[in-house]
Amino acid sequence: MEFRQNQAIYLQIADHISERILSGTWQQGERIPSIREMSEEIEVNPNTVMRSYGYLQDLGIIYNQRGIGYFVAEDAFRKTLELKKKNFIRRELPRVFRTMDLLHLSCEDLRVLYEENARGRIVPVQVRSKENEKQ
Repeated sequence: MEFRQNQAIYLQIADHISERILSGTWQQGERIPSIREMSEEIEVNPNTVMRSYGYLQDLGIIYNQRGIGYFVAEDAFRKTLELKKKNFIRRELPRVFRTMDLLHLSCEDLRVLYEENARGRIVPVQVRSKENEKQ
């Protein structure tokens, strides 16, 4: 796992786990790797993984069955989706909008790029600039 310097590692691990839940890799009620297994898999200190698991447990996304392990909570998908949307809208979207403004990209330009990406092929697109639209 590649870690970014601008976010705490335990939160990046929590994001990694959340992505597995949202992608369907881990289903409701499924046992997830133990703290030791996860720390070995992503090559971090077990205490960091324990902090991630505690964070996700506090959010109701995973739960611990003492002596058995950690499991994906019943409503984990919905809770994870809400949390990720909220974080995206609060943290990432303002940055995306600023970049779009700087690059003179319209929402239509973004829609076209999104659709191309969804089809698995981003190709160079003739992007309309705000200056061109004024002419």
